[in-house]
Amino acid sequence: MAPRAGVVTAADANVGIGLRQPHYAPLLETSPALGFVEVHSENFFADGGAALAVLRQARERYPVSLHGVGLGLGSAAGLDSWHLDRLALLVQRIDPVRVSDHACFARAAPAGTVVHANDLLPIAFTEASLDLMVAHVMQVQERLGRSMLVENLSSYVSFSDDAMSEPEFFAQLCRRSGCGMLLDVNNLMVNALNAGAPDPVAMCCAAVDALPAGIVGEIHVAGYCQTPTLVIDDHGGRVRPEVWSVCEHALRHFGPLPVLVEWDTDVPALDVLLDEAAHAARLHG
Repeated sequence: MAPRAGVVTAADANVGIGLRQPHYAPLLETSPALGFVEVHSENFFADGGAALAVLRQARERYPVSLHGVGLGLGSAAGLDSWHLDRLALLVQRIDPVRVSDHACFARAAPAGTVVHANDLLPIAFTEASLDLMVAHVMQVQERLGRSMLVENLSSYVSFSDDAMSEPEFFAQLCRRSGCGMLLDVNNLMVNALNAGAPDPVAMCCAAVDALPAGIVGEIHVAGYCQTPTLVIDDHGGRVRPEVWSVCEHALRHFGPLPVLVEWDTDVPALDVLLDEAAHAARLHG
């Protein structure tokens, strides 16, 4: 069915969804109007197989954004050359519209042997951490032959030796390395709620306003889980109204930007995710 006159579609607004396995078949069968789809890079590192074949088919219909979870850009143990090589090959194969990963550490060598935590572990906002992150981002960009986006993290601990705010850290990271920022407003909200902010929306909007113009290349929204003691970034439900409010503020502050709806646990029917994408599109309209 054609969209009603005057209605901004997800494709018009450059809104995308995270493409997960339960939606492979229905998305390829129906080709809904979307601005792009985003996948986790590491799921497509193999040289062949069904997953890569699906990604190639999706790429024929949509721009693809590659979103990594395993580089560990803030790891003092360094980057995994195999991981970086596989990412570079995937970039060559897919020609993505964007490549991103997280401002976290994941690799460490506690007994001389490097291990991977398989998690997005928080970094301290210090000069030493910034220097390390800048070097690793530049290493990735040189290997890929293109710039990347780095995402802010939801974290459940903070460091007593933080020397700068998160917006200042990202401003310097982008200026020194030439990368951009992937602004996850759900992560801002999770952190504000866990910090006990009296007005978490205002706290998140202030963090957005503290970022330099032109720094953000994509926005993420997602759902979170609220327990009696902790708010968890589980990507397991609809985007909360307060997160939509921060997203709308970010779009007013930065101008039109690609928006990605993430849903990774308790994945619903595709129509539910498309309804969330339509909500994001209305914020552009």
